[in-house]
Amino acid sequence: MYPAPNSPEERAAFQKLQAHLPDVFRRVTTDRRQPQTVVVVPSLSLDPQELAKVTGVHHYEERMLYMLMLLRRPRTRVVFVTSQAIDPIIIDYFLHLLSGVPSSHARERLFLYHCSDASKLSLSQKVLARPRLVERIRSSIADAANAHLVCFNTSPAERTLAVQLGIPLYANDPDLYDLGTKSGCRKVFREAGVLFPDGFEDLRDGNDITEALARLKESQPEMRRAVVKLNDGFSGEGNALFYFEGPYAGDGAGARGGTDLRSWIADRLPHLRFEAPGEHWERYHAKFQEMQGVVEAFVEGEIKRSPSSQNRVNAVGEAMVISTHDQVLGGPSGQVFLGCTFPADDAYRTDIQRYGLDVARVLAQKGVLGRFATDFVSVQENGVWKHHAIEVNLRKGGTTHPFLTLRFLTDGTYDADTGLFHSQSGREKYYYASDSVHSDHYKGIGPADLVDIAVNEELHFHSTTERGVVFHLIGALSEFGKLGMVCIGDNPRQAEFLYRKTRGVLDSVTRKG
Repeated sequence: MYPAPNSPEERAAFQKLQAHLPDVFRRVTTDRRQPQTVVVVPSLSLDPQELAKVTGVHHYEERMLYMLMLLRRPRTRVVFVTSQAIDPIIIDYFLHLLSGVPSSHARERLFLYHCSDASKLSLSQKVLARPRLVERIRSSIADAANAHLVCFNTSPAERTLAVQLGIPLYANDPDLYDLGTKSGCRKVFREAGVLFPDGFEDLRDGNDITEALARLKESQPEMRRAVVKLNDGFSGEGNALFYFEGPYAGDGAGARGGTDLRSWIADRLPHLRFEAPGEHWERYHAKFQEMQGVVEAFVEGEIKRSPSSQNRVNAVGEAMVISTHDQVLGGPSGQVFLGCTFPADDAYRTDIQRYGLDVARVLAQKGVLGRFATDFVSVQENGVWKHHAIEVNLRKGGTTHPFLTLRFLTDGTYDADTGLFHSQSGREKYYYASDSVHSDHYKGIGPADLVDIAVNEELHFHSTTERGVVFHLIGALSEFGKLGMVCIGDNPRQAEFLYRKTRGVLDSVTRKG
């Protein structure tokens, strides 16, 4: 019998398993031939209503198929679990990216399981609801003493799953979840001593939002707009903008019939400009009351960028820099994540690294484990860049799979002194990546069709030149007309050229069809 979920007994069992993780980490990192089993459960254990705003979100489990590249290690097993079966062509596509290992050898060490469940429950919840599936996963683990569990993010469900599988979780303890909320981030930034926008956290409802907006405006009368954020918003779609437009008593317009500032703000809250399509105040406010949130000054600037610093706290508690990116943003006010370029601009990437590491060290002191990213809004003023920390994504994110795809494909290393990546051959490598390559014309293209197009048009990744395109989210293409890609080149222009060329090819082929 397993301990009851979230019970003191389960927490104690979890901590006992976690205590073995440093030894597993040391053995595996010092010897690539060390036997190990990596159980991948790419569960998006986030608010289902927020996830529903992302087109084709149930296919986002496929983003972690880059983990199949671990099969290059000759004695590594990968157990990969999904909500629904993945098309075998997609699996073959990733296995063919392996170099130095026959696909048949890798296939023997790959164990694929699925729940046959397309519901909105998180994948981890689906697995836990199927005790026989849990036992099948357990039976695929060669040696629990040399195994660990990997997920997209952590919640109590992932802790329960780790305990039932009898292996440690290489990710953040779910009891530390609040550190990654919008409110928690602001407290971490304050402790780390990094610059972040003026604002207020731990807000509960519309009254708190009104008061926070009023106090921001009173402290900065020139303020034009502010942003309201749900604590657990995803990819920027939990954000909304408030515009300080129109007369009220506080600006000297009282004689012309203006109202006091707080009443004026309260009247205008239903007219927030939401990032998520179709969102409205009643639903947004109900969600805000449920998960709480923050209000912040919107960072203005004519020359503005959105870089991020990717960091990791390894299994022995060391905080380190992994990479930097410039984010590609969209949406009504440019707050929705669409993709990224690697590395961040050389004008500021070492600064972003330094600030990101300051945040990572605070999180490491608090017991955080695994990968995460700190996002910034950077504004150039009189030729000098100022970097405002915006949020910490305390999970794997949209920049995780592109970078690990590059690293696994090229056996390269990241140089923290320069912020550049060099393949094993010594070449500098760059990429342009997106999860949001979308067109209605792409609907109906199956995995086999995409592979055929990539081969015919010579878009696929070549191990000899270390250039080309790696696709992901392939399963979302036929139904939603959406896919992702990582376009790897020898310089930023080449990487972006590959991205635009691939989009052009897809547009041309599908519109002809």
